[in-house]
Amino acid sequence: MLKQKVKDLLEEALAENPTLFLISLDIQGANEIKVVIDGDDGVKVEDCIAVSRKVEHNLDREDEDFSLEVMSAGATSPLTLPRQYKKNIGRHLEVKTTSGDKMEGVLTEATDDAITLTWKAREPKPVGKGKVTVEKIETTAYAEIVEAKVMIKF
Repeated sequence: MLKQKVKDLLEEALAENPTLFLISLDIQGANEIKVVIDGDDGVKVEDCIAVSRKVEHNLDREDEDFSLEVMSAGATSPLTLPRQYKKNIGRHLEVKTTSGDKMEGVLTEATDDAITLTWKAREPKPVGKGKVTVEKIETTAYAEIVEAKVMIKF
């Protein structure tokens, strides 16, 4: 019952700022509510405060005691939703697939079903000795992705 009420309040709070979206809602132990949000344009502290207030001010501590934590998906958090991939187009990703492959490249496309990574690789020349730099392009369905993280480059 508490989870559904929190879910409804989160939907209202996120409807007030359509650039924000829910990554996860977890309620543990003694009603410890943990909410993780993300945003198409990032998440500001004010966004977390607004979402927190919307939930907290509409739950009655007399009915049930609770603790509430609203946070943004961290820079090193894995991407989980197509919407997160779309906002990270142009950034460098590391992707692990269900087949055990690991790829690193620039996210060049994100559809509702798959992502496309592009990277440069050194390969043997088709004819003769030596190597040549080639551009690789790999499209991977979300269902095949075990984990994908933005690689922070300095």
